[in-house]
Amino acid sequence: MSTFYVEKLDFKEPKKIEDMFDALLQKSTDTVEELESWLKKQSELFDAIEEAMSGHYIDFQCQSDSKDAKDIFEHDQSVIDPLYKKYASLFDDAFLSSKAKDQLDPLLYEQIIKRKQNAKEIFRLDNIDLEVKEDALATNYFEHTGGLTVHWGDEELTLSELSPYIQDSDRDTRQKALTLLYEAIQSKETDLQQIMNELIVLRQQKAQNAGLPNFRDYMFKKYERFDYTPEDCNVLAESIRKYVKPLKEKLQKQHKTELEVDTYRPWDRQGVPQGQKPLQPFKTIEELVNKSKVILENLDPRFAELLTTMNERGMLDLSSRKGKAPGGFCSNLPVSELSFIFMNASRTQDDMITLLHEMGHCIHNDLMRKQPIGDYRETPMESAELASMSMELLSMDQWSLFYENEADLIRAKKEQLKGIIDFLPVGMIIDQFQHWMYENPEHTPADRNKKYKELMMELDSNVVDWQGFEKWQQSAWLRVLHIFEVPFYYIEYVIAQLGAVQIYKHYREHPEQALKNYKSALALGSSKSLPEVYEAAGIRFDFSESMIQELMLFLEKEIEQLN
Repeated sequence: MSTFYVEKLDFKEPKKIEDMFDALLQKSTDTVEELESWLKKQSELFDAIEEAMSGHYIDFQCQSDSKDAKDIFEHDQSVIDPLYKKYASLFDDAFLSSKAKDQLDPLLYEQIIKRKQNAKEIFRLDNIDLEVKEDALATNYFEHTGGLTVHWGDEELTLSELSPYIQDSDRDTRQKALTLLYEAIQSKETDLQQIMNELIVLRQQKAQNAGLPNFRDYMFKKYERFDYTPEDCNVLAESIRKYVKPLKEKLQKQHKTELEVDTYRPWDRQGVPQGQKPLQPFKTIEELVNKSKVILENLDPRFAELLTTMNERGMLDLSSRKGKAPGGFCSNLPVSELSFIFMNASRTQDDMITLLHEMGHCIHNDLMRKQPIGDYRETPMESAELASMSMELLSMDQWSLFYENEADLIRAKKEQLKGIIDFLPVGMIIDQFQHWMYENPEHTPADRNKKYKELMMELDSNVVDWQGFEKWQQSAWLRVLHIFEVPFYYIEYVIAQLGAVQIYKHYREHPEQALKNYKSALALGSSKSLPEVYEAAGIRFDFSESMIQELMLFLEKEIEQLN
């Protein structure tokens, strides 16, 4: 349907693709030279499949109301992806049983051997059919949420386009906008709860098939979380409760005073005081792209070159519109050697941040291309999100390009730093919520909503008065597409955010060295462990109480200096 990606294979003829897999499996791997050549050919074949499947996924996200896009995407899910997963496992088996495996350079191949052994332990052929059903349910989620709109005066707006009104200085406007948003989501609650019911059953079955007690344990192995445990996540949650929650409450009380309101309601959280307008760093998509390009050029000309090329080749879809899926992402296109950025801009500060965030992923993909082994260009999300979240902060000293007014520039920087403090408890709630869901798979939709509210009360700020709107509080998780599409993908944001603040702290002191370390770490891909990648970035893979406390003191000081 689109021309921004390369299709080397005809997905309408899966038998030919299967024959290519079989032919590669028959190749000899008895010597180191043969095995390394075989791995390279496997990477090239997998890259071709990834590029086309990513392209089809992007097409569907960009036009989730298109039957043609949906049909192609569902064909990939039901035919191509199961074929790919089946043969990926067979390739892992062939690699691990090769006579030459133990003769490979241990420094270069340590991580790949560890990952393939882990994949072999949890792969079950029966799970492929379950994953086809799981993917179909995730698609159903997007069908329900992608077309949601509300009426605002004479306009029909997507939920993303409500953002400026949720920040408005007029309190009635904020309340009206947030009410419309939650009512739209709750109109789909019965359908979304049923999707989640079915997903939990499927996911629990996958875990049992793999010989694991629950889906949480299965996903820790699936995501190759070799460097931390579920208990570490619980410890991190407690550290966030102890050191981040009080700071968030302090900032919200200050915000309440600025707004001059007696009670701090859900629609006040993003509101600006009377006399101010929500920050609007750009008016057009063209302006957003061009100014971001200048920022990237000043950091590294190659960064700007990437954005320019992607823009010229139609690899940016940044505007919000009806029929477009919610959210934002960066998708790697390994054959094109570029990336695609998808987002739903509504001309807010968050949109500017989102583009810079996603460019961090693009830069990461670009820096990894020199990795000789294809597997090492697939990174764990803790380092992928370190790349993107750090880029947000590394760009801050150039935001005057977007904000000529000094007062607005200071506001923007404060919002960014406060946003980190605001996010961390929310990130932990979403993580701990999923731990609970899959540790207790027999729960009901009512139990889910009750638990989410309990976690909000425990980990998040208690300054907000939800009285009369507890239903919003309980069902807020329905908007989190990760819970439906990529379960357990959220703790990475928290871990990476803590890493990004460390990089920013270093950048404030030694900008050239911090940027050099950032690029060196990203270039490693997944050829090293997470602690080693973080060390290359000049930071620690550490979410202990002492680290959380240190970083919160740093952020509080930075905000005070802006004041």
